[in-house]
Amino acid sequence: MRARPFLAVVLTLAVTLLALAGAGWWWVLAHSPLQLQHQPLQLPLAARFVPRQAPLSLYWLGDGRGLEAYARAAAPGRMRRAAVASVNRLRDGAFAAAGLDYPSELDAWLGPETGLALLADQPGAPPSGWLLSLRGRDGDGARRFLQRFWQARSLAGVDLQVGTYRGLGVISGRGGVVGQAERPLATALINDNLVLIASGRAVLEQALDVSQIAELNQAASPDLSAAIQQLGEGLVLLHASPEALQQWFAVPQGSGALTAALRPQGAGLALDARLALAEPLPAISSSTASAALLSAYRADASSLALLQAPSQWPPLLKELLARALSADEAGPLPALVAAAEPGPLLWARADQGWQLATPARSPDAQELASELQAQQLVQAPVQLAGQNVQVWTRLAAQANAAAAGQLEATVVGAHTLASSAATAAPTWWGQSLPVLQALIEPAAGGRSAPNPLAAQLSDLGATRALLRWAMGPAPAQQLLQSWQPWQLLSGLAAQPLAGGVQGLSMSLEPADQGLELRANLRFG
Repeated sequence: MRARPFLAVVLTLAVTLLALAGAGWWWVLAHSPLQLQHQPLQLPLAARFVPRQAPLSLYWLGDGRGLEAYARAAAPGRMRRAAVASVNRLRDGAFAAAGLDYPSELDAWLGPETGLALLADQPGAPPSGWLLSLRGRDGDGARRFLQRFWQARSLAGVDLQVGTYRGLGVISGRGGVVGQAERPLATALINDNLVLIASGRAVLEQALDVSQIAELNQAASPDLSAAIQQLGEGLVLLHASPEALQQWFAVPQGSGALTAALRPQGAGLALDARLALAEPLPAISSSTASAALLSAYRADASSLALLQAPSQWPPLLKELLARALSADEAGPLPALVAAAEPGPLLWARADQGWQLATPARSPDAQELASELQAQQLVQAPVQLAGQNVQVWTRLAAQANAAAAGQLEATVVGAHTLASSAATAAPTWWGQSLPVLQALIEPAAGGRSAPNPLAAQLSDLGATRALLRWAMGPAPAQQLLQSWQPWQLLSGLAAQPLAGGVQGLSMSLEPADQGLELRANLRFG
């Protein structure tokens, strides 16, 4: 009987310790830098001051210290110092572009929420100014920042104008960046913790005007709110108009606005985006033929994409696809095959050139032959690795003076021919005969495992996707280095950023009145 009180005490103590341990573990997880991977996406306070017609708006929903802590926690030990340094250089460079020094002017008080918007006088017009919003942890920090900000510029000889607009104090002057007397600048303090910095008093007044009319600002935009609700999580929120997409993101005409969320994911980045389209997408679903193409592909490739019914894509996507397929002197064959293919299409990039796979006897051979002959291409049958192959060549006069008047045939593509109507093997396409042979032999020899990128395509899921694409380090780096926004980021960081990229995968799936884009960028 005496043992019962002792056991009760022990049990109570054990339960208490477990509860304390659980509470402590929950607190550690809730305050871990890795929680940035699951940051709820929300419309920032500054969206009230951004017109809906703004060509581009970008909101950072964390603070500079949090990103540094995440890089330190997520990067491997041997790369931790370099990852933190890269993040800090990018952060400091971004603020330096606006004339602000993050370590000395912002680090002590800046809280979660920093926004940048490019403003235009009317829809479709080029940007006429910019608006930077900085939300502080407390009102004292924001006020002290503004005092030091203008004091430093006043001592540098900048003439200041102090006034009010819509009941708010406004300070404006020229030479927003110390030493640059030709740049106009204006600031206002909202609710003691939100600092607005604009490229001139007129731009600031425009921002204050739209804040008073819900129908004109982003905070009350039903389309933007719906997109944020669908995206769910993110540390960066981007909204771009169709004109901005054409100018800075190389998207052809025909799209609507883009809303995207970016968040860290392990040692990489994850992007979720919604792109509005002017016309609805056709109903396209995955098929068993898609899985068969992936399973049959056994060659080596550094880039592998699976497309569904590319001939049925809308003009906007067809143009983007034609650009990609025609890159690096690929010739006309890949784009023509994609434009005629009613089913799945597998597209790969190998060291020696492009490769394609389509279902047996697809697309229509006669339609493709007439298109190729119209481009002065000549066909010829050959035998390759025991299979019947059709080769397409272009004839041109030899440049050698000794061979003047003679013609030289250059292979621009080749594909396998089905030996009988019962053959269900894929049709293989290659940029040259060696490239085609690299496709035929592993498939015929029963190579033990598919290409590793095929597994990445399967891991993407997205069974309704129009496009699933996985790239290794080299093609991912090459793609990013040619992309204007990436070049801008590299400039802000004052160092190349593509070198650490180890892979990129993405999917493009139909969504309500548009497209859903998902991408994962992996760093080493």
